[in-house]
Amino acid sequence: RRLGRLETKRVRRFRVIVEHHQLPPPAPNLLHQRFAAPALNRVWVGDVTMVPTRGGWLYVVVLLDLCSRRVIGWAMREKPDQQLTLTALAMAIRQRRIHPGLIHHSDQGVQYSCVAYQQQLLGLGITPSMSRKGNCYDNAVAESFFSTLKNELVHHQMYPTREEASREIFAFIEGFYNRQRLHQSLGYLSPLDFEDRISES
Repeated sequence: RRLGRLETKRVRRFRVIVEHHQLPPPAPNLLHQRFAAPALNRVWVGDVTMVPTRGGWLYVVVLLDLCSRRVIGWAMREKPDQQLTLTALAMAIRQRRIHPGLIHHSDQGVQYSCVAYQQQLLGLGITPSMSRKGNCYDNAVAESFFSTLKNELVHHQMYPTREEASREIFAFIEGFYNRQRLHQSLGYLSPLDFEDRISES
């Protein structure tokens, strides 16, 4: 209705349309919260987290060997795209030998569900496994690593830049976590010491 040539303007609603058909269906959960592996390179677990900096979010992804809890692949970028997880996977492949039946477990995030990542796993002969939707307990080992990273490093400071955060996280992973941090589940050995121990037996 018009009064004095004034008319209400209707604002169109903004809708985000997500095209789920571009993603393959999630892989089955093959771990069922059994967080142990009989040997190295039998199960790898991965996850992505965000670290705040004054320059914006830094996205961090890791791949751990479930047997030794060692971080065998990692990457950091300013965008949570598929290149982030593909870079971490490439690092893990350079460092480790892939055994038949190797399981790769993650959540259902798009970085892992995307066609490029799933094709890479398929081409390497790696079997994908995924947590149930919204169930963080299904990927508890990777979640635990990020809890350790944040409680022992990230929460104690605010990084001015992504570059500084990246340097400190790199030092934490390679200089402290893999080499020095003791794990109760490993008989109070560090991941690297544990791997040395089982390689001698």
